[in-house]
Amino acid sequence: MSTIGPQAPGELEFVRAFVNSVDLETGVDALRDEASWREWARAAGAGAAGAGAAGADAAGVDAAASVSPAALRRARAFREELRLALLANHDREPLPASTAAALTAAARRTRVELLFAPSGVEYAGATSGLDGVVARVVAATAGALADGSWSRLKACRNDACRWGFYDHSRSRTGQWCSMAICGNRAKQTRWRTAGARVE
Repeated sequence: MSTIGPQAPGELEFVRAFVNSVDLETGVDALRDEASWREWARAAGAGAAGAGAAGADAAGVDAAASVSPAALRRARAFREELRLALLANHDREPLPASTAAALTAAARRTRVELLFAPSGVEYAGATSGLDGVVARVVAATAGALADGSWSRLKACRNDACRWGFYDHSRSRTGQWCSMAICGNRAKQTRWRTAGARVE
């Protein structure tokens, strides 16, 4: 299901992939253990550095690096904090305080720092294992918050889904990861509810 939903531009797509590392409908979680983490990291291109001023220096992230159960728990909690922020983006609310705190803590833990280069502002942080992935997510999020693209990254309004997607609509009112799947389900639910009221 990793490709479902409109993809985000640049490094923000890596954030979307990280948020979507769990399928809430099936319960399949790529961060549940070391083996699944390695598989996800390779499939998500965790070793590929992002392009552009906001790209994390993720070159050298080792998908085979060992990871502790505690680190996986932290990463899962961090992922869900990001999902809260994606839900807040539907209502154009500011970054939730708990997500801001989680980003700050993750940035400190993974040593993400701001760098000034002739081409503009860049971010760099840890480059190995799960810390390298989290650093890349933090850096991409910081860049997206700075350039305004963050508000378009959302979580599906379907409570059973909550899949991350990028809202490409001009009005920024997209609600579903897929109009054909979750959008259609919502329409059918509204139709059935309206029919039940009429009866």
